[in-house]
Amino acid sequence: MTATDGDPDETGRGRSEPSLVRSVDRAVTALEVVAARGEVGITELAEELGVHKSTASRLVAALARRGMLEQLGDRGRVALGFGVVRLAASATGRMDIARLGQPTCQQLAEQVGETVNLAIHDGEAAINVTQEFGTASVTTQNWVGRRTPLHATSAGKVLLAYMSDPERRAFLRRRLPRFTESTITEPAALRTELARVVDEGHARSFEELEVGLHAVAVPVWGAAGDVVAALSAAGPSYRLPRRRARAIVPDLRAAAEDLSTRLGWVGSSG
Repeated sequence: MTATDGDPDETGRGRSEPSLVRSVDRAVTALEVVAARGEVGITELAEELGVHKSTASRLVAALARRGMLEQLGDRGRVALGFGVVRLAASATGRMDIARLGQPTCQQLAEQVGETVNLAIHDGEAAINVTQEFGTASVTTQNWVGRRTPLHATSAGKVLLAYMSDPERRAFLRRRLPRFTESTITEPAALRTELARVVDEGHARSFEELEVGLHAVAVPVWGAAGDVVAALSAAGPSYRLPRRRARAIVPDLRAAAEDLSTRLGWVGSSG
């Protein structure tokens, strides 16, 4: 490949979707090469990628700006940057929560007889990382990996209630979609609801996401003393009426406290 072949991709002139994909592929390949060798020179990297040295230099500079690569002084060599560590830590944290949460969810599902989910904050939504079905569950719908709205689910309300003030304010400035007649879509009403969640230590969703679906959730705390996940139990409204949903909150709290302890949490959530 010549310099002319690669340069338009880097400047953005005449860039097409195939060239964008090629650029991403090169970036990932570059990270893999550096990871395998520990550190590498620009000339070596260019040879591995099959591009001109100037193209490799621009690619390295772009990755360095994002913290993915680190230039080692004036030696002209690069190594992986802490940006890669940050991404890896995020992925590892999610996997740890899912792995450690699975037995907790299984035991809780057997105890309360309902479907139990463990969810984490994922941008503008919650994402379920672990699910277990209780003995009384009437559905086998798999929610693992699915993104659910923060304002219309019990787990989402927990995550919203305990996120940082700037994040929560930014979220409340968005338009909140309505899923049922019970969905809270007014920011002021949702703020009141989130204050109640913090005050009472649990969140409820009664037909706010789906008609006939009730759920209750509690926070899961991490080693740093912040809420890292929400543990919820859900079931049909005829079997999980409001009174029973409130009644199983102590079971959820006990399970969440056990999981929090295994995640390194110490002390009181207040």
